Amino acid sequence: MFMLALICVPAYGADLLQIYRLAQTNDPGYESARYAFAAAQQKIPQARAGLLPVINLNGNENNNDASSRFGKDPAVYREINSWSLTLQLTQPLFRAQNFYAYTESELMAEQAHAQYNQAEHDLILRVTQAYFDVLIAQESIEVADKQLRAAEEQLALAIHGFDAGVNPITDIHEAKSRADLARAQRIATLNELETKHAELEKILGQETKALAMLQPAVLVPKPQPDNPRIWLEQARENNPAVLASKSALGAAEASINKNRAEHAPTLDLVAAHGLDYSSGSVSTPSDFPTRTHYTRVGVQFTVPLFAGGGTNSRVNEAIANVGRASSEMEVARRKAATDAKQAYSAIINGLAQIEALESAVTSSNSAVKGKLAGYKLGINMIIDVLNAEQQLYTAQRDLVKARYDTLFQGFKLKAASGSLTEEDVYAVNQLLVH
Repeated sequence: MFMLALICVPAYGADLLQIYRLAQTNDPGYESARYAFAAAQQKIPQARAGLLPVINLNGNENNNDASSRFGKDPAVYREINSWSLTLQLTQPLFRAQNFYAYTESELMAEQAHAQYNQAEHDLILRVTQAYFDVLIAQESIEVADKQLRAAEEQLALAIHGFDAGVNPITDIHEAKSRADLARAQRIATLNELETKHAELEKILGQETKALAMLQPAVLVPKPQPDNPRIWLEQARENNPAVLASKSALGAAEASINKNRAEHAPTLDLVAAHGLDYSSGSVSTPSDFPTRTHYTRVGVQFTVPLFAGGGTNSRVNEAIANVGRASSEMEVARRKAATDAKQAYSAIINGLAQIEALESAVTSSNSAVKGKLAGYKLGINMIIDVLNAEQQLYTAQRDLVKARYDTLFQGFKLKAASGSLTEEDVYAVNQLLVH
C-alpha cells in the first residue's frame, strides 16, 4: 500500500484545457482524422482539373530503313531519319460529366469537413470522460481516506471502552471489520486511479499526474436553452454525422448525373503548334529533306455510342448509393435526436440527484454526530455509529460522481446538437482548481 501511495504523489498539475490541447497534438485517432480531411480537400482541385485546359509537349524520333520501287525502275534503298515536336492545348468546352464531378467533389469535401468536426467532438468527449474519471478516482481516494480514519478512530474508541469494561468485545469486532473493509476499499480506489490514469495516458501518449479538480460546492449549470425540443431539432439538423450523411447524399445524387452524362456528346477546343523533320521520303522518287512548321486550331466533337454497358451499370450503382445514403442520413438524424434527448434527461436528473445528495450529505453528517454523541452516552451501539459513517461517505462519493457525470452530459448534449467547441472546454475548465 505504501508503494501505491508513492505512485499517486503528484509530479505536476494540469487542467482540462491543457490536457485537451495536448491531446489535439498527440492523439493518433484525431491526427488520422485531420489527415483524412486534408486528403479529402484535394478532391476539389482534382475535379476542377477536368474543367481546365490540358497542355502537352509531345515528341518522337524514328529511323526507317526501306526499299522502294517506282514504276519499272530498280528498287531504291533509303535510310530515313525523322522526328517531330508538338505543343498541344486541349480546352474542354462541353463535358457535362466534368461539371457534375466538380459538384460531387465539393460535396465530398463538405462530408469530410463534417466528419472532421465529428472527430473533434469525439476527442473532446474522450478527453473529458478520461479526465473526469481520473478526478472521480482521486476524490474517491479522499473519501476512502476519511472513511478509513473514522473507522480506525471508532476501533480505538471500542478498544478503550472494552478495556474500561464499558463496551462488549463485539464492538471491537464490528469496528475492526469496518476498518479492514475501509482499508480494502482504499486500495481498490488506488488501483482504480492507476487504471484511469492509464486511459488518459493512452490518449495523450505520455504520463499524467495531479489534475485540477472541481471547485467545492460549484453549481452545475442547466442546459441553455432549457427546452428539450430545441435541442432535438438542432441535433436532427446540425449533428456532424447528420451533416456528413447529408453531404454524402448530395454527392451520390451528383454521381448519378455524372454517370448519365457519359452518354452526352463532348466538345473540346484543340490547338497545336509543332515542327516535323524528315531526312527523306520512301514514297516519292525524289529524295530530299523536309522541315515543316505548323499551327492548327480546331474543335473536336465526340459522340459516345456504346461502352459495353459500363455506363448504364455505373448509373444503376449510383442510384443504389443514393438510396443507401438517404437511409444512412435518416439513421444519423434519429441517433442524434436520441442522443440529445438522453443527454438532456441525464442533465435534469443529474441536477436533481446532486441536490438530493447534497441534502443527504448534510443529513448524514448530522446523523454521524448524533450517533457518536449517543454512543459516548451509552445510548447507541458502535454499529450505529459505523453505519451512519458508512452512509455519509457513500453519499459523499456519490455526490462527487454525480457532479462530474452531469457536467459530462452537458458536453454530450452539445456534441449531439453539433455545437460542442473548445469554448465549452474552457468554460468547464474555469470551474476547476488545483
